[in-house]
Amino acid sequence: MTRELYVHALPTLVEPEEMAGKTVVVIDVLRASTTIVHALEAGAREVIPCLEVEDAREMAARMPQNDVLLGGERKGLPIEGFDLGNSPLEYTADRVNGRSVVFTTTNGTRAMERCRLASRVLIGAFVNAGAVCRELAGSEQIHLLCAGTRGQIGYDDVLLAGLLVERLRRRGDTTYDLNAQAVTARETWLAAFALPLALGAEPLEPQRLARHLCKTAGGRNLVAIGREDDILTAAELDRFSIVPKLDPHSLRIRPE
Repeated sequence: MTRELYVHALPTLVEPEEMAGKTVVVIDVLRASTTIVHALEAGAREVIPCLEVEDAREMAARMPQNDVLLGGERKGLPIEGFDLGNSPLEYTADRVNGRSVVFTTTNGTRAMERCRLASRVLIGAFVNAGAVCRELAGSEQIHLLCAGTRGQIGYDDVLLAGLLVERLRRRGDTTYDLNAQAVTARETWLAAFALPLALGAEPLEPQRLARHLCKTAGGRNLVAIGREDDILTAAELDRFSIVPKLDPHSLRIRPE
């Protein structure tokens, strides 16, 4: 049986209706999806994505103050008055364990809003790529939705999408129908890492992957604001087994 495996390099390249009833993986490597994985791995109860800064403030104001944190960024920088920025390294157990994080970012939360008609929405990053692939086993219609960087295609997101496409195809027990963007993403991954590494001689050293991520628009932005450590953290392939799941109705991201 042939299954559907599509990549969308930007949220604006796919209408929500095209993903209705399907499984979607939201990808924002630098940094929203990486940070969300870190937050839930550190024990956060949930992450609540909001489109705008004021939306996030209003949401947090309606919640018990001892149980909620505000997190996110604008132009890569922490938002005035927020508890946390968008660095995965900030989301440690002593900060977030047992608490809800109301979260807004420039790119990632907008991609999540695009998935409101999907039946299942997962959050994917390099740090949980293997777990995402396992979670996708058996899914008949998979859409990998890249957040991009300020309306432009993000090479970092496409690179992860390509890795996921290649890993899913390598399983051997399933045939996938790929759209043109899925083919391009896979070729991007294979071109970045010389054979046989790209075909399976993993694990991939974080430093090597980070060098590629530093060349992306998102990576250059992080270097410019002194957050190179976030790039290396985002490059820790398969570090975690957690797969955050966004409920498209309640707009809550939880580990289960």
